[in-house]
Amino acid sequence: MYSTGSYSSISVAIGDLNKDHRLDIVVVNNDTGAIDILFAHYDGFLNQTRYSAGSFPQSVVVGDFNNDTRLDIVVANFGGNDVSVLLGNGNDSFENQIRYSAGSVSQSVVVGDFNNDTRLDIVVANWDGDDVSVLLGNGNGSFKNETRYSAGSHPQSVVVGDFNNDTRLDIVVANWGSNDVSVLLGNGNGSFEDETRYSAGSSPQSVAVGDFDNDTRLDIVVANSDSNDVSVLLGNGNGSFKNETRYSAGSSPQSVVVGDFNNDTRLDIVVANFGGNDVSVLLGNGNDSFENQIRYSAGSLSQSVVVGDFNNDTRLDIVVANWDDNDVSVLLGNGNGSFENETRYSAGFHPQSVVVGDFNNDTRLDIVVANSGSDDVSVLLGNGNGSFENEIRYSAGSSPRSVVVGDFDNDTQLDIVVANYYSNDVSVLLGNGNGSFKNETRYSAGSSPQSVVVGDFNNDTRLDIVVANSGSNDVSILLGNGNGSFKNETRYSAGSSPQSVVVGDFNNDTRLDIVVANLGGNDVSVLLGNGNGSFENETRYSAGSSPQSVAVGDFNNDTRLDIVVANYYSNDMSVLLQYNRVVIAYKMAYASGGGSSLQCVVIGDLNNDTNLDIVLANYGTNNIGVLFGYGNGSFENQMMLSTGTNSHPISIAVGDFNGDRVLDIAFANSGTKHVDMMLGNGKGKFAIQTSYEIGFDSPPLVMASGDFNNDTLSEIVIVNGGSNHVDIFVAYNHGSFENQTRYSVGSSPQSVVVGDFNNDTLLDIVVANYYSNGVSVLLGNGNGSFKNEIRYSAGSHPQSVAVGDFNNDTRLDIVVANMFGKNVSVLLGNGNGSFENETRYSVGTFPQSVVVGDFNNDARLDIVVANMLSHDVSILLGNGNGSFKNQARYRVGSWPRSVVVGDFNNDTRLDIVVANSDSNDVSVLLGNGNGSFKNQTRYSVGSSPQSVVVGDFNNDTRLDIVVANSKSNDVSVLLGNGNGSFKNQTRYSAGSSPQSVVVGDFNNDTRLDIVAANWYSNGVSVLLGNGNGSFKNETSIASGILNAMKSNEP
Repeated sequence: MYSTGSYSSISVAIGDLNKDHRLDIVVVNNDTGAIDILFAHYDGFLNQTRYSAGSFPQSVVVGDFNNDTRLDIVVANFGGNDVSVLLGNGNDSFENQIRYSAGSVSQSVVVGDFNNDTRLDIVVANWDGDDVSVLLGNGNGSFKNETRYSAGSHPQSVVVGDFNNDTRLDIVVANWGSNDVSVLLGNGNGSFEDETRYSAGSSPQSVAVGDFDNDTRLDIVVANSDSNDVSVLLGNGNGSFKNETRYSAGSSPQSVVVGDFNNDTRLDIVVANFGGNDVSVLLGNGNDSFENQIRYSAGSLSQSVVVGDFNNDTRLDIVVANWDDNDVSVLLGNGNGSFENETRYSAGFHPQSVVVGDFNNDTRLDIVVANSGSDDVSVLLGNGNGSFENEIRYSAGSSPRSVVVGDFDNDTQLDIVVANYYSNDVSVLLGNGNGSFKNETRYSAGSSPQSVVVGDFNNDTRLDIVVANSGSNDVSILLGNGNGSFKNETRYSAGSSPQSVVVGDFNNDTRLDIVVANLGGNDVSVLLGNGNGSFENETRYSAGSSPQSVAVGDFNNDTRLDIVVANYYSNDMSVLLQYNRVVIAYKMAYASGGGSSLQCVVIGDLNNDTNLDIVLANYGTNNIGVLFGYGNGSFENQMMLSTGTNSHPISIAVGDFNGDRVLDIAFANSGTKHVDMMLGNGKGKFAIQTSYEIGFDSPPLVMASGDFNNDTLSEIVIVNGGSNHVDIFVAYNHGSFENQTRYSVGSSPQSVVVGDFNNDTLLDIVVANYYSNGVSVLLGNGNGSFKNEIRYSAGSHPQSVAVGDFNNDTRLDIVVANMFGKNVSVLLGNGNGSFENETRYSVGTFPQSVVVGDFNNDARLDIVVANMLSHDVSILLGNGNGSFKNQARYRVGSWPRSVVVGDFNNDTRLDIVVANSDSNDVSVLLGNGNGSFKNQTRYSVGSSPQSVVVGDFNNDTRLDIVVANSKSNDVSVLLGNGNGSFKNQTRYSAGSSPQSVVVGDFNNDTRLDIVAANWYSNGVSVLLGNGNGSFKNETSIASGILNAMKSNEP
């Protein structure tokens, strides 16, 4: 085995990269942001070579982009919405990457000559944009700006071929979200016809083409990840295709390629099975049918597969990128359709995509891999005997977001400046004129720089820099000295969360001005230049919802610069025309769609006339509305039933609650925290019968509290990952605890919550077990003790668990975030303490934390997940029957570790707070009440926050936030203002490396207290609350070996 040092080898490709007649391997590492290249040697492969790519590289292919007969590399960067092009030197090395913009969430990339100019072009499948980007090549290694073409929902994979025999390349796209493929026929001039769709299996993940029935017409094969099969669509030769035929594959097939593995001149199929850790080989019969699959073992979470002859025996071999093991598997072919056992070679961190080619002109295939987790690429040169050299990597900075070029030292050679989002600075790399660059020099900017441009702002013929800082709501101006160095920044205020900046002369005074798109303020800021490097105060102009990008031009030919803004959330663009001296005449919006706001509504026959009636919860008027139906689709006027002053009913259920076979109404009041019941008489009349007080849950993470022995005091449960058990601390009246009692659970428990799973009114425990890929359920006896665990399978490496009633059957269900599976498992409860088998739903990369809540006010529980390596949260809206809609994603800080929900602005809509461990802050996303959320607002906390919970610590009825900071050994308390904003943090010392925090009243003084679990000091810290938002110094209590998460700490 050859280690890549990465957790996510996700895609692989092959080619002779150094012209030694040996095939080399390229591996994409999703989590390292690099590709690894293993060069083939006579007795195996040499160590990997790594090259930097963009953010979360996902897919890689090779081709000669500058017509120098040397293979080059192109990488699709999932997190950067762009592609990286690395030109080959032909001697085992590559130039630094050049980035080109693509669509939203670039997922897959291929190359071909789309305009018949003998120059290779690029096509990219954009997962979030539901389209493909075509970048036409100039023949010198550079590319024109992208042109977009619509595809299906969430295009996942793209390939090219001539499907209608007109000698022009066409495109086929596998659409993960719409369960089909899109075919776009090429016109031969670089443009394409509108798509035609053909059905495939469930969640198509990868597509390949070949002639499977020997009729000289190209056919399509698709790997369907959710239906565990492949779809074969035979081509008619005119650009259309027959209906699919399905063939079984392994578990969760992710990648498919074709080749002749048994030398019978008939194309065969090989599939990488992500869930089965193997590959499936389906030998073709040559008559449009295939033999049953034969499986061969590969590494953990096989992500991508390619084929080639790596040992020059004229027999096709297989190489597989293993996402979980951070390596690639090479399976040498025997020439009869069978394969030798795998040999492993290391790649980077989370290799995502891989392609092959000859990069060093030795006639041997080499490999290039895009590593999404380490922000680089790995190059593995082939030795020609099936083995490869060690990888060579090319590193990047800390989350570079924007890059521009200019001559900063007046030597006529282009230099580079990069805006680094997480390090709050810009990097300047001076060019040597031979394609290489000097080491970077850093200059401080504002918080979270997002965009950078250059211009001469003080008319000294020296280029200056302007940076849009999204975290500090301003722009930084760095004036150039003309020798490649820059003066310290000067800041100017802009709007909320500036995302994009451009320059131009807007008032025709020959001095450069600045315009900034403010994502959080829904406007643009214009700053007029004084010509000496300083600027006037901003003037704001309204744009659409969440403007993301801005550009300028003269759109009405009046010699005055106008502004165009792309608005992220309103799905439109705003054009702001100028008149006179920088005065906006009017704004025009070009819409692409709208939204709706859902209300709580239920139906039933409430007056026994066999006609359906409607019941509404009227939050603002504090009543229930009943509309009796006539049976013809019309209804009587609404009858109002008062629910009481400030009750604010928010959800409703109807049923026969008293056994008289007449429907009654139950409703939950968010204002009074009561559930009330109205008993019906069967004639349309109702009377208040009873009221039940309820409270709000704050789902705990690695720790939880509850009354396990019915003594009215809160106990604490803590997971100890290294010793595979949970500890129960029983509380005394004065805020201290008895010694713990231990119970065995699965391997490396990571998260624990409590609930009544068998409806006996006694609290039970559920634990997520990281290494045993399941959950443990311990049913409570009611005296503080628990029965032995019962285990249930979950996904790969469960990290976090939460509970709720997802199908409205009054029985608690379980949801688990599976860190390596990029999904969550939902286990529906039977009400007797047992659970159904899991159902999985896709989320982001490395889900770390999961909680539940009703985000669209439809009385159905929804799910929110914090995805560490994709730097976002996933929202899955519940259907109320135990199933969930596909995820929607929202950006947060760097490496989100923990998420909780609460109403932070008192609008009765649930909001989200996320602890971001790498950016040392929390993100607050205010809810719109329809399942969508506003953009994040960030608040600084301590170093490496790991866990977050909410509560009212100063008794002002406004929710506050507490965060456990593992590297600064303290907790941060942020008091809420009640309008969705928070005061600056106050820090309190805890033990060594606190990993988890929960709150409760542990000394019965009606004031919330804090308990933190300390990783290195093997104990917990108790901070008793004073009731005014402050806390007493910690009291430490010893626990077991609290090394949860040590094995997978980044």
